[in-house]
Amino acid sequence: MTTAQPGSQWKGIVLSGGKGTRLYPVTRVCSKQLLPVYDKPMVYYPISTLMWGGIRDIMIISTSEDMPHFKELLKDGSQLGIRFSYAIQPEPKGIAQAFLVGEEFIGSSSACLILGDNLFHGDASFLRRALQEESGGTIFGYAVSNPSRYGVVEFDKSGKAVSIEEKPKRPKSHFAVPGLYCYDNRVIERAKALKPSERDELEITDLNKAYLKSGELRVEVLGRGMAWLDTGTPESLLEAGSFVGTIERRQGIKIGCPEEAAFRMGYIDARQLMRLAGEAGNSSYGQYLLSIAKEETGGLIEDRG
Repeated sequence: MTTAQPGSQWKGIVLSGGKGTRLYPVTRVCSKQLLPVYDKPMVYYPISTLMWGGIRDIMIISTSEDMPHFKELLKDGSQLGIRFSYAIQPEPKGIAQAFLVGEEFIGSSSACLILGDNLFHGDASFLRRALQEESGGTIFGYAVSNPSRYGVVEFDKSGKAVSIEEKPKRPKSHFAVPGLYCYDNRVIERAKALKPSERDELEITDLNKAYLKSGELRVEVLGRGMAWLDTGTPESLLEAGSFVGTIERRQGIKIGCPEEAAFRMGYIDARQLMRLAGEAGNSSYGQYLLSIAKEETGGLIEDRG
């Protein structure tokens, strides 16, 4: 198991608010982030990403209507050896608003924000490297075929980021900025200094520009070994489910499994994992957790008590 915890001094935020209007009507009575992506709730994927990075203190931001469901699903996090906190987003006013909603939670720590509809798969070392930085901000670049849908980062010939634009009609590169952002504690005061955009929102791109202007923004390009998907439309949700299902069936592993992340990172032991497997019943999910516990203990644990 991994013992180093590079993200231990960081607070994680999963932004799971909004109306999910692009997925209407399935989001009329259910938060987008509680919809299934193949075999687990969407929110499991960003939570697992933070956990693999070493973050154990995580706040879920959502609406007052959906919050009871998140609390019922995730509880206080102690079953995973972590801690969940919860905060209401009164109304969606932009991604950067998360740092104002979570100001008290962040306290004097650095903060890593991930969008609740973003899915990452691959070696988590890219996030662990970002969480080792003590100042400034780190965002990521990912090559896409349709950059106009996203924030786009432009690089000079030396590979240094020189500009960031939000959903440009004529993108200056094909590198989109995924919904994962790491900032030092000054993110709170910088978020407070932002002016609402024409959409009346506090734009995460404007926050990134503030760090870029001061020379404190790092941009790490995610290579071929990483997969990033967002799940905000019916088409992308279907694609994400198909991707996860294909990988899981072919490789015999699970993507976005918080229980496995907790065990592999040393947050819980085999007994605790066995207990979580028991709570999952005879589902394939429970059988997977059971197989991990038995594999790591050489089959010495035979029950789920």
